[in-house]
Formats: sequence, C-alpha cells, structure tokens
Amino acid sequence: MSRSKKNTNEHIIILLIIIFILIVQFVNSQDRPNIILIISDDAGYADFGFQGSMEMKTPHLDQLADEGMLFNQAYVTAAVCGPSRAGILTGKYQQRFGFEENNVPGYMSNYYIHDDEMGLPLNEKTIAEYLKDLGYRTGLFGKWHQGNADQFHPTKRGFDDFYGFRGGARSYFEYDENNPTSRVEDLLEIGFRKFGETKDYLTESFAKATVSFIERNKDVPFFAMLTFNSVHTPMEATKENLKEFPDLKGKRKQLAAMTLAMDKACKLVFDKVKELELEENTLIIFTNDNGGPSDTNASSNKPLSGTKANHLEGGIRVPFIMKWKGRIPKKSNYDLPISTLDLLPTFYGLGGGNSKDLRDIDGVNLFPYISGKNKARPHEIMFWKKENRGVVRKEDWKLIRYPDRPAELFYLPNDMSEQNDLASEYPKKVKELFRLLFEWELTLERPRWQLKRMYEGKALERMDQYRIRNNRQ
Repeated sequence: MSRSKKNTNEHIIILLIIIFILIVQFVNSQDRPNIILIISDDAGYADFGFQGSMEMKTPHLDQLADEGMLFNQAYVTAAVCGPSRAGILTGKYQQRFGFEENNVPGYMSNYYIHDDEMGLPLNEKTIAEYLKDLGYRTGLFGKWHQGNADQFHPTKRGFDDFYGFRGGARSYFEYDENNPTSRVEDLLEIGFRKFGETKDYLTESFAKATVSFIERNKDVPFFAMLTFNSVHTPMEATKENLKEFPDLKGKRKQLAAMTLAMDKACKLVFDKVKELELEENTLIIFTNDNGGPSDTNASSNKPLSGTKANHLEGGIRVPFIMKWKGRIPKKSNYDLPISTLDLLPTFYGLGGGNSKDLRDIDGVNLFPYISGKNKARPHEIMFWKKENRGVVRKEDWKLIRYPDRPAELFYLPNDMSEQNDLASEYPKKVKELFRLLFEWELTLERPRWQLKRMYEGKALERMDQYRIRNNRQ
C-alpha cells in the first residue's frame, strides 16, 4: 500500500472517530434535558388561575399547568425566603448546616456572627455545582438572598451567569436620584460586581436575561434558575397592568398587577423554548418560595390557614407545576407530599448523575414516583423548625409545637385548613410525633444566626390573625 493511500485511510479513520464522538456527545446532550426552574416570591397559595383564583390573571402559567403535572401537596422547607432557597440549592434541610428559618442578613441578633459572615456555608455544594459537574451551563437570574458578601456570590457557588441582586427585596423600578438606595445588595449585577440598573420593569428584565441565556446555550444542556422577587414587597406595579384590574383596590390591586407582570415574563421564557424547538428536551418547573404574607402584600392562601413565617399549611405548602413535553402527561396531578428538597436529586438524576455521588442529601428523585414506577410516598416523614417552633408530618398526621401554647395535631386529608385540633383525642400519636421531632433536632447544627426575639412574637400574631376558623379567615 502506498504511503499516500495509507495516510488517506488514516485520515478517514480519524475523521470517522471524530464524527462518532460528536454524534455520541450530541445524543448524550439530547438525553440530558435542559432544566428551567422558576421561583416566585411570597405569592399566595390561591393567587393563580391554576389554583382556582377568579381575580388573578395568569393565563400562561395556567397553560403550563394544563401542559404538565400539578402537585397538590408540594412543600418548602421554610416559611421564609432565604432558608427556603437554601434548602432548594442544597437538597438538604438547611437546619442541618445552621441556616435555620432566619433570613440573611438584617433584623438579626448579631451576638456572635457579623452580617458579612451570614450566608449559605461555603462547604455546602449547590445544585448548580452538581449540574456543572455533569456538563451543564448554569445561570441564575433574579433574587439571590444567600449572603451579601463576595464569598457567597452566585458566580462563586456554581453559576456561570448571574443577573440579579444579592439581597432579599428591592424596588421594581430603576434606582436613580429619584429612587435612591444606600444598600449595595439592592443593586443589579451582571456577573460579579458589574453593577448597572435597567429601565425595564424588574420582573420583565429578569425574564429577558433568562431568554438571552437560553439563546446562547441552546446547543448544550443548560440549567436556568429564574428567581423572581415578584410578588414580594414593595408593592410596585406598572400603570399598564394596574388598568387590567378596575374592580380591585389597594394592595390587592397592586398584587394582581404584579402577578400579571410575572405571568407575562414567564411567557417570554416559554415562547423562547418553543421558538428554539427545545420543548421536548426541556423540563420546566414553577413554584413559590413560601406562603403569602397576607398582611403585607394582600395575598391569599385559602383554603389553607396561616401565612408566610408560620408553619400552618399556608406558610409552607406552595403551588408546584412540572412540565416536560412528551415525558410528563398533560393535565395530570400528583397527590402525595413532595418537597422542594427533591429538585436537586431529580435534576441530577435526569442529567445523568449517579445518586451515589450526592453528598448526604434529604431529597429524592421524583421521576420514579410520578411515573408510577414507585408507588410509595416520596417522603413518609417531613420536618420544619424555627427556634422553639417545630413541625413533623408523618404520613398524613401533622404535629405543630409552639412556644406559647400546647402542641396541636391535625389529620390533613380531612382538615387541610387545620381547624380541628386532635391532640387531646390522640395522646399516643402526639407522643410519637414529639419523639420523632426531638430525635431529628438532635442531628441539627446550632443556628449560625438568629432573628431578634421580638419577631417571634409577631410571627405568632400573624398566624393567629390569618387562621381559618369555621371556614372564615
């Protein structure tokens, strides 16, 4: 064989190998779905069309629910924003690493830790870091609330792209001389420490940044986390959206307009996925970070009792939709309790990861359950804790421990509004659940920081004020 022919054959073989590798990479990338996780902020359980609201206008989220699965018992791990998001990011009960139900920073009792040291501990691996290990491009767009200091920045916690603000709440309009702020954590950032405001309404701006990220990464597996600050206070809406609700007044009108803006922003993301023909390879989840604070933003959690910052169902049960065209049945429902702790292992499993590689997490991969392969409950026992307050749910029994009154026991299938305390009728069940809660608490770290004590009293006052009694709130 001549040298030239031999070289030609070698070149063909090399070319075939390269083509084979590219095909394998393409097939693998197609097997791993893109993931879009959308989280609203302080929304009421009842304040979406797909949740039964006749006041709110959420046509695009309603369509998402029609095209996917609605989870009727979805729970967050905390009744306030920061720790709830810490649970989502790590797949672990945040109390296990000292991030108890207290936001960071602000309102804190700085008795042994300073504001700059408050944040998601650096030794905790995040959902973004796990997915980066699997070859995903990762981006976070919106509210962070996991520590204001540079060491806690999203770009240092696994996110390739970041467009948002570090704190827990800010204006929906541009900061300038007419709308000033003195807090750096309120300012918008592009990446790391590149500050710049937007003239768009903030909710729309976050969606546009997410759309841009999707466009840039359409050919590789991506994880986009769109973390709205909507509908958290301040109550600020555009005139255009306010006009859509002539029959509403005050905060409720503002809330409706802000919710509509969020629905329109979600449409931008959904439309881009369809335009790029990514629907059949994209998992989309929509949920909320905790119950609505009815006193501050006029949200409604009915038929659930309670609000943000307490452990009645209205504080911890949230709307939850999951859509994946062709993989999740349309107009379907899942009725067993799930947790936002489950997001990380679900994403990791779908991304091709081995569950054995996950570092001591508390969530489960939901797909064997929602597909019907596993008929068991994803979680037989679930926990919540905030200082002296604690909750344990075992199967359908729920015990709430208070600092200022006897514990209460509810059987949720017959009493989702938690009106009928059964503690006196089932003392053995109370004792059993008390023991489970205490044994779990023995495994936890001490809180790294704590809220000023005065706010504990206010949380209980809010709970009593918005408790449903005899079908009235």
